[in-house]
Amino acid sequence: MSNIVRELHTAGVVPNGRNGPASPAGRRTTVCLPATRHVAVGVHLGFNQATVVARRVDRPVAETQSEHVGSGANRGMAEVIPVLKQAIRDAVGKTGLRLEDVISLGVAVPRMVDPRSGQFASPVLPPWSEGDDPSRDLGDWLGVPGALDNDANLGALAEQIYATDGHTEIVVYIKGSTGVGAGLVISNNPIRGRGMAGEIGHLVLNPDGAVCRCGGRGCLETMIGADALVRQARDALSGSAVDVPHSLASLIEKAQAGDVVCERVVRDAGRVLGQALAQVCNLLNPDLIVVGGQLGVAQGMILEPCRESLTRYALRGAVGTQSGFTIKPSSMNQLSEAQGALVLGLTSLRRTDDTQEPDRE
Repeated sequence: MSNIVRELHTAGVVPNGRNGPASPAGRRTTVCLPATRHVAVGVHLGFNQATVVARRVDRPVAETQSEHVGSGANRGMAEVIPVLKQAIRDAVGKTGLRLEDVISLGVAVPRMVDPRSGQFASPVLPPWSEGDDPSRDLGDWLGVPGALDNDANLGALAEQIYATDGHTEIVVYIKGSTGVGAGLVISNNPIRGRGMAGEIGHLVLNPDGAVCRCGGRGCLETMIGADALVRQARDALSGSAVDVPHSLASLIEKAQAGDVVCERVVRDAGRVLGQALAQVCNLLNPDLIVVGGQLGVAQGMILEPCRESLTRYALRGAVGTQSGFTIKPSSMNQLSEAQGALVLGLTSLRRTDDTQEPDRE
């Protein structure tokens, strides 16, 4: 270990270590990265909202700065890109550095991305259009290479890196918001397939159900996606004097405040999600499932009925009390996807000969 640290010091990767208190094994030395003026940026561009995170590369994840935006891809790229640029300015400014110090960019989107090309997988579904590439648009503006991936994949990556110990082999991250997606990480490797791995939202649970935006019928997303859940509550509350929920966030807020209709809708969503996850558990036998996105905010109201369905439909050896299996809400305050995008940008970083000063107007 001493030889490795010495080599890193010679290469300028770490400064001289600081001697710590004595230990039975001998002298202890603390090794750290040298201070830098580089910032990594991650963007989660959802359908209706977006999140930007920025962190100096020599700082721990707890020192990440964030900005939330009330516009998403549904507003169109021409409208949302300028808003994201301002959010990036603000988040980077909170780090104490400048846009010129940004070294990497990753973007998470709720859509299938071909890992071979880094572009939207075909067919490109609404609200996206052929030629849309937010990582390219923002990367060109910042003067750094941008990387793009599915938001559930990146949520799983962040959870595996920052919220698990080294013995968690298989992590499944469920992102439940406007749509429903799953990210898979096995032995530290995100599983992308040809861009469509983890599309749990398009598992068909009701062949006679509603038509989905993917062209299928009865997909999980048509049952527990944001639009479907809000529609159920609004239909049940139609004609009443109470305010009806207008979004998934307001639906969950009303459910947590004791509205019996909204609570029933959320709990039923947990049961349906558990049926789908039972098939995932039987197939992959994961160590951990993390429920994130807006559905994750509901915590026990989603997880309790979800566990009931898992117990009923999954193999006992996969989800039983002696199996080592865990299901929990995200611990990253709805920043998992953006944090994963930040990691993607860093790991995708490559040298570029383009020294042209970017136009940041």
